[in-house]
Amino acid sequence: MADNITSRLDGDCRALVVPLARARRVEVRVWDLPTRVFHWALLACVIGAVASAQLGGNWMDWHPRFGAAVLGLLMFRIIWGFAGPRYARFKSFAHGPQVVWANLKAGSNRSQRHAGHSPAGGASVFALLGVLVALSASGLLSSDSISLEGALVRFASESIVNWATRVHVWLQWVLYTLVGLHLAAVLAYLLLKKDNLIGPMIHGNKTGIRAREAADSFAVRLVGLALMGGAVAAAILIAAPP
Repeated sequence: MADNITSRLDGDCRALVVPLARARRVEVRVWDLPTRVFHWALLACVIGAVASAQLGGNWMDWHPRFGAAVLGLLMFRIIWGFAGPRYARFKSFAHGPQVVWANLKAGSNRSQRHAGHSPAGGASVFALLGVLVALSASGLLSSDSISLEGALVRFASESIVNWATRVHVWLQWVLYTLVGLHLAAVLAYLLLKKDNLIGPMIHGNKTGIRAREAADSFAVRLVGLALMGGAVAAAILIAAPP
């Protein structure tokens, strides 16, 4: 259903790159509401999962709940990456290594801006999503050998549970590294390229570019938010029942 709605409103899914000097100073909708809600909800749930694990004690009861919410959000994002509006779709920011490297070498060049994710930004998104999927999957098979265990532990052997638990603990450091690089890139874009990436992820619009707008109609919002809410609720009920 979401695919039909956004296909009619969107057309093709290619993010346009235009010289800044020729761009009109108009606002262009690049991030639809469901994508923006996903971004900030994922941030909140990841912070909650990390904080509850670090605090320990009774706070650990919240760790699988936040983890399940993250899993539900990821399920939504994968679907939205194929059925969502143009700049939310994976193929709009999936590039090969050579393109990503060229984008990184461009550095502080302000002559071009991307309506959606840049090639390097897209690679960062894929890396973060991949690590979070791995963290969620390993968490379902992890156990602290005391009172907390993932929803799939009872179906796995002891060796698999031990391996998954080690992977789950190790991946947190990979996540911290990727988040740090992501924040550094956002800051670099702001200071070196004078390109504010945070604002558009709040209100949805970019200025100084000439590009086709992403679909963000009431129907797109309704379908996207309902899909997200359903995925999160299902994940919590299955992976972290009360």
